[in-house]
Amino acid sequence: MAGLTAVAVAAVCFLAYQASANAPESVATPSARASGHFGPTPSPKPSVTVDPLAVPEDSGSGERVVYALADRRVWLVDGREKSLRTFTVMPSAVSPAPGAYQVTSRSGSITGSDGVPIEHVVRFASVDGVSVGFSAAQDGSMESPDPTKKTGGVRMKVADGNAVWTFATVGVPVVVVP
Repeated sequence: MAGLTAVAVAAVCFLAYQASANAPESVATPSARASGHFGPTPSPKPSVTVDPLAVPEDSGSGERVVYALADRRVWLVDGREKSLRTFTVMPSAVSPAPGAYQVTSRSGSITGSDGVPIEHVVRFASVDGVSVGFSAAQDGSMESPDPTKKTGGVRMKVADGNAVWTFATVGVPVVVVP
């Protein structure tokens, strides 16, 4: 019986050696668990979660309006760096280059360059003779601008337009980020 057991153990050892010699590298390398280490497995480092609604880091400091071109989003930021409000907008056909601007003029109610009645117009830049500013269509629409017309109205919902009107008086900084 002892002889039979010895032959069986030798056969198993031979087959195990053959299997490990022909195994791909990914399974041939022993892991911490395979080597008899049964301690806690180190967890992967947590990924940094970025709040998509957080004020962009490269947007200056102090009280300001931040307009992110790619995100189509505006933030109203107070002097303590707290976002008082953030909302999406419909960009104008003409956009200002990233940089620092300030509110230069305001109009309560006018007809936009696209013929739409608008309110709470807050202008802050000029690009090739086109005034760029925030506004809300009086009917609440936020249509995509006609790309063949040079318009500078960054449109928002009426409630957001009211908030910008209250916050962004003449001289308040407007920071445009990519």
